[in-house]
Amino acid sequence: MAASIGRLDGKVALITGASSGIGKGAAIKFTHLGAQLAIVGRKTADLEATGQECQAINGHKPLLITADLSKENDTERVVKETIAKYGKLDILVNSAGILAMGSIENTSLQQFDEVFNINVRAIYHITMLCVPHLVETKGSIVNVSSVNGIRAFPNVLAYCMSKGALDQFTRCTALELAPKQVRVNSVNPGVIITNVHKRAGLDEEAYQKFLERTKTTHALGRPGDVEEVANTIAFLASDSASFITGATIPVDGGRHAMCPR
Repeated sequence: MAASIGRLDGKVALITGASSGIGKGAAIKFTHLGAQLAIVGRKTADLEATGQECQAINGHKPLLITADLSKENDTERVVKETIAKYGKLDILVNSAGILAMGSIENTSLQQFDEVFNINVRAIYHITMLCVPHLVETKGSIVNVSSVNGIRAFPNVLAYCMSKGALDQFTRCTALELAPKQVRVNSVNPGVIITNVHKRAGLDEEAYQKFLERTKTTHALGRPGDVEEVANTIAFLASDSASFITGATIPVDGGRHAMCPR
């Protein structure tokens, strides 16, 4: 009998950025679907909270790894600890990322480097380290990109560039790994209710105005929630998406299709 749509029973998944937002949502969704997890984040207390929520679902605590993926030694340790714990890897979810505001007139090289180090270089590095293990299992990679990788927006220049680079990384690695039956895809969220915008500098009033604007900037007239993105990540990671690779899937309420008029 065919497996249920999207089930991840028996799969080992490594999820970065799992201490909050979309990464945390993916960890919880993957737990519901039967995966065994190694979850990574920079903040130990927040990562522990994610682990406790996962444990409450199935009684099993994920492997928790506190790490800063902009540091090469930390990234190497993440992969080593995951393989030491589980002996294999089936799924890599690259969800760690940062948002920064700024234009060509005021984005410093330091800010540019910080964004690219997390949003591009760290993903390149951890993927490179995971690929030999994913080849063994004919596994799957899901990158968390953004509608900003598909469409241009002012005043988030480095962020848009980093997500454009990530989408191209998705397509190129998908073609490189397809002969070995490893699939690589991206999700491209629109505005999702997480803490990422406040971390980037929006105060509560500005954030509420930003959310209000989604009524007109997103065709479905609202922001998305974390579970809506996590559902798509889980599908792409699963064997139910076995003939999908090199895809960048908007999860953005139609924003990518819109033009001002």
